[in-house]
Amino acid sequence: MIIERLSTGVKELDKLLKGGIPKGFLVAVAGEPGTGKTILCLHFSWQGVLDGDRVVYVTTEESRDSVIRQAEMLGMRLEDAVDRGKAIIIDALLGSDRWSLRSLNPENLVEKIVEAKRELGYGRARLVIDSMSAFWLDKPAMARKYSYYLKKVLHKWNFTIMATTQYAISTSEAFGFGLEHIADGIIRFRRVVRGGELRKFLLVEKMRQTPHDLRMYEVIIEPGIGMRLMGPVKYRAEDFALPTSVSKKIVESRKRVKSEVPDD
Repeated sequence: MIIERLSTGVKELDKLLKGGIPKGFLVAVAGEPGTGKTILCLHFSWQGVLDGDRVVYVTTEESRDSVIRQAEMLGMRLEDAVDRGKAIIIDALLGSDRWSLRSLNPENLVEKIVEAKRELGYGRARLVIDSMSAFWLDKPAMARKYSYYLKKVLHKWNFTIMATTQYAISTSEAFGFGLEHIADGIIRFRRVVRGGELRKFLLVEKMRQTPHDLRMYEVIIEPGIGMRLMGPVKYRAEDFALPTSVSKKIVESRKRVKSEVPDD
């Protein structure tokens, strides 16, 4: 069976995925702050511009201007793409124009995304939501329900979706459990300190319909170029182990969240 795939914009990652992300998938990009999630999303978006796809980028934790500046530093002219009607950046943090969200509400989010797709026109489309965690920070038990709603409604609009989910630095756990369960794929970022140096890693934990690479790769960010993957690398279990007290809190948190999730 031939599967249409979309390039992530990072050639080494495409190799791990047998050519890219299958069209129509929802991929969760998970990890702690500062590990490279937003940069991967920028690569995915810019590759869409280069490939002639319709691109919608939703930012909840940076302003539209901040996203454009960061893209420019990596050699991606997103502002030019927006000016030419090839992409729309929806600002859910500081925006006050047509392409802004006034509240972090899943229904409002979907309505604005559909409006943007209609504006961009018919054709294959890419959607980035950075990050989904912002929509359930005050009600983490709703994460799965919101994620399912998003995937179900937007699937018919020809989107391939990349959505980030934040993990806490102290526990390496998500703010709410749901997006990863609903997602067709999971790209997981990790961070460790070795020899006094912060190092970042990437692992493809899940990708349906794809015999993906199961090894961990080190992430390098180069100015003017962006993300590169080095490796695969060897690592020790203790590099990623959490203190016993923290692990116990994670188990307790999971039990509490499961008890709060509505049956419907």
